[in-house]
Amino acid sequence: MKYLAEYRDPGLARAALAELRRIATKPWSIMEVCGGQTNTMVRQGIDEVLPAGIRMIHGPGCPVCVTPLEQIDRALAIAARPEVIFTSYGDMLRVPGSQTDLLSLRARGATVRVVYSPLQAVELAAANPDRQVVFFAIGFETTAPANAMSVLRAAELGLDNYSVLVSHVLVPPAMRAILASPDNEVQAFLAAGHVCAVMGYTEYEPIAATYQVPIVVTGFEPLDLLDGILHAVRQLESGRTEVENAYARAVARDGNPAAQKVVATVFEVCDRAWRGIGVIPDSGLGLREAYAAFDAERRFAVSQVTAQEHPACIAGSIMRGSRLPTDCSAYATQCTPRSPLGAPMVSTEGTCAAFFAAGRRSPSSLVPAPTAAVQPVPGSRESQS
Repeated sequence: MKYLAEYRDPGLARAALAELRRIATKPWSIMEVCGGQTNTMVRQGIDEVLPAGIRMIHGPGCPVCVTPLEQIDRALAIAARPEVIFTSYGDMLRVPGSQTDLLSLRARGATVRVVYSPLQAVELAAANPDRQVVFFAIGFETTAPANAMSVLRAAELGLDNYSVLVSHVLVPPAMRAILASPDNEVQAFLAAGHVCAVMGYTEYEPIAATYQVPIVVTGFEPLDLLDGILHAVRQLESGRTEVENAYARAVARDGNPAAQKVVATVFEVCDRAWRGIGVIPDSGLGLREAYAAFDAERRFAVSQVTAQEHPACIAGSIMRGSRLPTDCSAYATQCTPRSPLGAPMVSTEGTCAAFFAAGRRSPSSLVPAPTAAVQPVPGSRESQS
């Protein structure tokens, strides 16, 4: 398949579905971890045409959606300061905090700018020595190398007016949290191809071996997903539990060592809170002490900020995979892309936004979602709500 159209060929899609119907003898539950995969899955209706009994569970793989509400409020507190130029990718501007969002804050006079690379934020800092420039560094392993490079570049230029508000999360610990849940029903995973392009997939091999689940690395086009599901079902039907790379055109087993080195230079593994899940140990990245001067959370003393979700929003359950958007009383009424209550309705990778864009407005006719894919961490705010 050399060209994009080939990854959307309806004839090849029908052949993959026919093969799935031929080999599937039992019901299976498979989770796609990545929000980009969820978007394609729902937009193309792939989950609706799979053989009866094959259920797709939409995982916590949208980087905007898993960013905790309190981190959004920290961003808002920093962005409201008159000396700050706050920079972010565009999809974060409409994510609601407890009281407002970055877009509304900008309308009221705050200097909030959309950038397409963190290195643009570094350029802004160099060009505005009298202002503090902050970049909102969110995302999975995919965005970590560029964010790390921005810190290295700022250090090289001697910029004392550049900092990053870090909210990086890691995929493997989240998968372990899902599998360790007493009510887990995930039997196989589709792993995100872009994360694996950076990190490789050796980290997934111990997970597959320990929890006896197939993990298939795949991409984002319709045929990528169907091929990944086919690989997963073949393993499940044969009793194999291996890591398979179905995205070899972009992913190597060891990933990108140069990118990994940059990340390891600037960041270290830390505990991280996930929206709707709570704190997962060793599931995030934070700045190493050598680069603490670039930590916006420390610089602006916002680490004690806390927040409470909107009472009508079930974003936590959506992120844990235990509920579907159509289970929410606010979905498509109080909560729409124009007036979102929670992050999953903002980003195109969010499950709620994907359902809304696909026109799914009534309770799903699909096999019901599991009762709980991930349980809130005991003692966390989510476990008490």
